[in-house]
Amino acid sequence: MVWQQIYDPLGNMVISTALAALPVVVMLAALGFFHIKAHIAAGMGLITALLVAVFVYGMPGDMAGRAALFGGFTGLLPIGWIVLNIIFLHQLTEQNGSFAVLQDSLSGITEDRRIQLLLIAFCFGAFFEGAAGFGTPVAVTAAILIGLGFSPLAASGLSLIANTAPVAFGALGTPVITLAKVHGYDLMEVTAMIGRQLPFFSLLVPFWLIWAFAGRKGMMEIWPAILVTGVSFAIPQFLVSNFIGPELVDIIAAIVSMVCLVAFLRVWKPKTVWTSPSLRGHDPSAAEAKPPQPVKRHSTQALVAAWTPWVILSVFVFIWGLPSVKAWLNGIFAPAFPMAGLHNLIEKVPPVVPAPHKEAAVYTLNLLSATGTGILLSAVVSALVMKYNPVAIVTTFFRTFWLVRYSLLTIVLMLALGTLTRYSGTDTTLGLAFANTGVLYPFFGTLMGWIGVALTGSDTASNVLFGGMQKVAAEQLGLSANLMGAANSSGGVMGKMIDAQSIVVASTATRWFDHEGDILRYVFFHSIALACLVGLYVTMQAYVWPFSLMVVH
Repeated sequence: MVWQQIYDPLGNMVISTALAALPVVVMLAALGFFHIKAHIAAGMGLITALLVAVFVYGMPGDMAGRAALFGGFTGLLPIGWIVLNIIFLHQLTEQNGSFAVLQDSLSGITEDRRIQLLLIAFCFGAFFEGAAGFGTPVAVTAAILIGLGFSPLAASGLSLIANTAPVAFGALGTPVITLAKVHGYDLMEVTAMIGRQLPFFSLLVPFWLIWAFAGRKGMMEIWPAILVTGVSFAIPQFLVSNFIGPELVDIIAAIVSMVCLVAFLRVWKPKTVWTSPSLRGHDPSAAEAKPPQPVKRHSTQALVAAWTPWVILSVFVFIWGLPSVKAWLNGIFAPAFPMAGLHNLIEKVPPVVPAPHKEAAVYTLNLLSATGTGILLSAVVSALVMKYNPVAIVTTFFRTFWLVRYSLLTIVLMLALGTLTRYSGTDTTLGLAFANTGVLYPFFGTLMGWIGVALTGSDTASNVLFGGMQKVAAEQLGLSANLMGAANSSGGVMGKMIDAQSIVVASTATRWFDHEGDILRYVFFHSIALACLVGLYVTMQAYVWPFSLMVVH
């Protein structure tokens, strides 16, 4: 029996929207205001979502349970699998001392904490976003920053803020490729449009990052380095997205930016060196920051050994991200399991889609092609290079699993919540509320992408959820469909820092367990402020700068 979604079950859009938002409000309030542990807060949100779906939206109870179970599987693979294995690699490098050497080598480039943030959180993080996405950059950069002595809140929050501008082209362009494929956008045109929105923020975010860490004065002291970082990222991002395609935008831009910043530091140094590892102002984790240590010099052999695991990781992640490699590995093993009692039994209806459309629910166990598997293999290879014996490797892996067990549970519950909101139609109710804003739609349509990523933890998922609605609403209002499809992705990137999944990844990477609420409270202002700026920029594109909508051939 097919169940049709209902988007205004109470006949009053205001009340229906308020109830649709209730599960997210419960979860965020539990995390941010009542300091409840993340896995318990996620469970509370999930229970609320089940109650709303069944008793308000009329979703059959067994369907709601299966939708949550389907999302939980997605939380384990690919997301949880990435987190587990990147922390496993980090544990291996910490235990044998090579991570300490890597820290010294980064401090040797610059002892200034602000410039370390530009190199690691922004440039290095953007590379991993482009190569893998799905939580990898935050896990890697937060782990490195905490190892360098940054306070847990600084390492977590700043890694999340930095991981914004690259997200739309993450995982070799997966979000925009999915947007075009699922909703019928022209891939090159919508890629180019995103490439005319995000470069401005690629220039802004490095300034914002350092301002959030060191304040206005601390930011202005190193503005030349920040400008070099931002410009050398924004220009390749614009050129590659407009003239080549979405796949290599982040990887090329990140490499160019990193090289330019390191080269610039050879001819320019800040007048004062910023050594404080804590956030300017109130930092509840300041006591846990490590004081700056004198920079130790190491032999070339030791430096090569320290960087080798991370080079191996980069190579494996890049290879695993190639579509041809994924296709080959999926051809070997990637069984698909249609979710009985859910697959093709839920129907989206107008005005969300032009005609009734059945929702698929197929779980693909793509264990071989999952990015986490590439990370696991890189960790094992690195362990062998570091001369670990097999018993020590296995022991460390299970010790890591025990360390992150609650984080994995939280990710499972978060994805269960996000998936249930999709299949029950509550996320669509929220989207329709934004779509009713008329002339202000370019602004609020951008915020629709933001809330989509905040709910699902994925720019790809947000594009799947709202990409079609953006297209329909834009055409009804006489706006460019490509503009609003791109705005969904560009606005969505600013929601990445507050989605529960990313916050759990950050807290796990920094070992700052049970402080997810502190991280959420810190990054929330930055997220909504940057999302509103993207919305204003898209509004200007729609009404003031129509030339920016021209197609590049």
